[in-house]
Amino acid sequence: MTKPSLPELLHAAVTAVGGTERPGQVTMAEAVADAIDGGSHLLVQAGTGTGKSLGYLVPALAQGERVVVATATLALQRQLVERDLPRTVDALHPLLRRRPEFAMLKGRSNYLCLHRLHEGVPQDEEEGLFDQFEAAAPTSKLGQDLLRLRDWSDETENGDRDDLTPGVSDRAWAQVSVSSRECLGASKCAYGAECFAELARERAKLAEVVVTNHALLAIDAIEGAPVLPQHEVLIVDEAHELVSRVTGVATGELTPGQVNRAVRRAAKLVNEKAADQLQTAAEGFERLMELALPGRLEEIPEDLAYALMALRDACRTVISGIGATRDKSVQDEDAVRKQALASVETVHDVSERIVNGSEWDVVWYERHDRFGASLRVAPMSVAGLLREKLFADRSVVLTSATLKLGGDFNGVGASLGLAPEGTEGDDAPQWKGVDVGSPFDYRKQGILYVAKHLSRPARDGDRADMLDELTELIQAAGGRTLGLFSSMRAAQLAAEELRSRVPEFPILLQGEETLGELIKNFAADPRTCLFGTLSLWQGVDVPGPSCQLVVMDKIPFPRPDDPLMSARQKAVEEGGGNGFMAVAATHAALLMAQGAGRLVRASGDRGVVAVLDPRLATARYGSYLKASMPDFWYTTDANQVRRSLAAIDAAAQKAEAETEA
Repeated sequence: MTKPSLPELLHAAVTAVGGTERPGQVTMAEAVADAIDGGSHLLVQAGTGTGKSLGYLVPALAQGERVVVATATLALQRQLVERDLPRTVDALHPLLRRRPEFAMLKGRSNYLCLHRLHEGVPQDEEEGLFDQFEAAAPTSKLGQDLLRLRDWSDETENGDRDDLTPGVSDRAWAQVSVSSRECLGASKCAYGAECFAELARERAKLAEVVVTNHALLAIDAIEGAPVLPQHEVLIVDEAHELVSRVTGVATGELTPGQVNRAVRRAAKLVNEKAADQLQTAAEGFERLMELALPGRLEEIPEDLAYALMALRDACRTVISGIGATRDKSVQDEDAVRKQALASVETVHDVSERIVNGSEWDVVWYERHDRFGASLRVAPMSVAGLLREKLFADRSVVLTSATLKLGGDFNGVGASLGLAPEGTEGDDAPQWKGVDVGSPFDYRKQGILYVAKHLSRPARDGDRADMLDELTELIQAAGGRTLGLFSSMRAAQLAAEELRSRVPEFPILLQGEETLGELIKNFAADPRTCLFGTLSLWQGVDVPGPSCQLVVMDKIPFPRPDDPLMSARQKAVEEGGGNGFMAVAATHAALLMAQGAGRLVRASGDRGVVAVLDPRLATARYGSYLKASMPDFWYTTDANQVRRSLAAIDAAAQKAEAETEA
């Protein structure tokens, strides 16, 4: 039998999911197939509506090698496992003459732990475990969540938290889940044979396609102990998020609460001398954390360094002695000991990392009204880690709607540890960037408007002229507005002001309801506006008349006092580069590209992206930022934009009236 061609396979898959074949999707599939076949690496920018999941799944399945697909969001993971992969496998089966298996794999804490569920949770203040079901009042929210979890445990096939609907609080889930460090291990656990996390790993070992998340991919790369099965092909979707997610996994944190929890958990499991040493070290650390330290700590203050060394050494003593003291009165002592060990090891590892003071780490002090004080340590860059761990032994495809910033892929490539495209060298992974375009006609469907006449935004300053402009735009658009703000304070002030100025248009504000509810309500009523910050820049998919105006209050540069961003910028400058363009402008370009992408989500969408920051039109870096956004028709004429919005609103109202009739 003749081997089916890639176009045949793609056509079968697209038909199976009820989609339409698009030129960009075909180009993408061919590029992915070439990269896999040649063992090389590929960055693919594929605009919204391209159908990029089939653009990589079809060539990956056709090659017959094991593939890991890593995504940033739960929504895309579910789409792949519940819709795209089942239909694609069914469609390709007659042509490939085999049925590839697929599975989803997440971190251990995402799965219900049967040991925790049945044996109880180690209690910090006591020697044994407590029954969380008895401890929580059945009428309380926690009690109700726990009872639902117990009932669900008898029904679920995979124990995956995300399959529980409606969901439960983080507090409730913490009672029935464990981290990888707290897990007893399948061989030592009475429920090892039934363990949901272990069963998920076994399914992943047998699957040809494993769907996971960026965080687990990062853990697999960083920790050295493989959690993902061996694979020849890695596909990273939503790849614009990867550096941020890997940085998050590689960031350590130390708080007084966390340290005191480790003290309580270890107290009854070690001799009195070791327990007292840890208690004393914890008290010394807590006293220092009450002081007002500066943000970034380029050098660790001497008294803090001594406190951290005392903490590290006390933790080391406890870790050595935690198995020497046995207490038969402790119920399920192995579980109690494992949890205590996990807490103490975390404190030890972060303390030691900060004390060692690597030039590649950034250390800073934070204080939050709600969460208190914390010390954090993060890598200056994850580029070297990604270059070494991600691109070494497999073909890697990275895709997103926003990878080409300022007109090329080199900015994103550099953040991933890749030399400029086309660079030759033994230690330079070879890669290619491909922009397959978008099925949308951005110049006909959207306008990019920059309010050039407004005053430049000052940090945390009142912007009366911006609020006047925003009011006029919302009135012209008839609501239908997604407001993307650079800070939560700015979003709150704008919502408060606009609610009094335009009461006829409901203003939804991020934080007042769950994000899912906000987006649902925003989509349901076209006259509604939704204001918010970071997650809205990337997390809103509302095609149609409910979102015809996307407003950005100002260019979303990182805050000047952001310790990690400012450290990265300084490092680039010390190396002779342009730190502002490499860090701050790249950060802003990525967010603006994502934010502007909220406007056109379907072929019938029309509207305006309004940037209420004149610097986009007047500053030298403005052209770089504009080149990163969809190619909308560009103007600085406020009157023309208001007329266009009014016309779009009138057309939408007419269509709505015809639909109702």
